[in-house]
Amino acid sequence: QVQPVESGGGWVQPGGSLRLSCLASGSIFSDNPMAWYRQAPGKQRELIAVWKSRAVSSYRDSVKGRFTISRDEGKNMVYLQMDRRKPEDTGIYYCNTWSLSSDPLGTWGQGTQVFVSS
Repeated sequence: QVQPVESGGGWVQPGGSLRLSCLASGSIFSDNPMAWYRQAPGKQRELIAVWKSRAVSSYRDSVKGRFTISRDEGKNMVYLQMDRRKPEDTGIYYCNTWSLSSDPLGTWGQGTQVFVSS
């Protein structure tokens, strides 16, 4: 099984910043666009940011302008910089591949928990 390893979560006050990291080794990840997903308490997992190439990334409207996805292909790492956090950003964050035509290809990892509250 090919499984990403997410880290960097924790508690942050509203308005604060946090950077999540994802180690994704293997050709399944290196050969495909990567994304971050979030599962809020009591809700389904949702796509929030996609890295398609060095010049192309996309974001869910609720995080646009506040979150930035990046990738270091040499280190097999994917990052999510989260600024101006809001309480609704609370949840478990996962990384995995992204495709318009298929489900994520890797096995889901443990994720990293983020709490946003005062």
